[in-house]
Amino acid sequence: MSGLEVKLEYIDQQTIYGLWQKSNDKTISRDIKALSKQYHAVVSMPEGKVLPYFVLSRNYNEQSRDFELFIGSMIDKSGLESCILSACEYAKITVKPKLGFLWGASIGEAKQYFYTKWLPKSSFEALNLEYEYHTERSTERQPTIDIIFAIRRKVIN
Repeated sequence: MSGLEVKLEYIDQQTIYGLWQKSNDKTISRDIKALSKQYHAVVSMPEGKVLPYFVLSRNYNEQSRDFELFIGSMIDKSGLESCILSACEYAKITVKPKLGFLWGASIGEAKQYFYTKWLPKSSFEALNLEYEYHTERSTERQPTIDIIFAIRRKVIN
């Protein structure tokens, strides 16, 4: 897990459009694949051609390990739902795929680092919303993506 760096970044409000689905830690890989395929069919574009591209999860339940999954982009098309990402400070970790193509392991490692190492030592708390942010950098020879975590400063009494 070494080499991971959390950067704080203010991001303006943005509206993204896509598809929602309930998911779970056990089914997330399959769910992302299926929802992605469905999304690309609605926008009539092949995978990898829609950028920026968002894979978002929110409202994670630690007991059931269920959450809401959203796949989308800035393309507003009939049949898609909107999701508003609030203007606020976010934490960002940039990751590279393991062995050049295994995104899941890198993303999992970044999330684990954020929640178990960085967050407990920070002056922030998580807002139960995170997303993968795929841009042109995801398709380069040495690809990277950003994992973005919604956060807020802890209120100290």
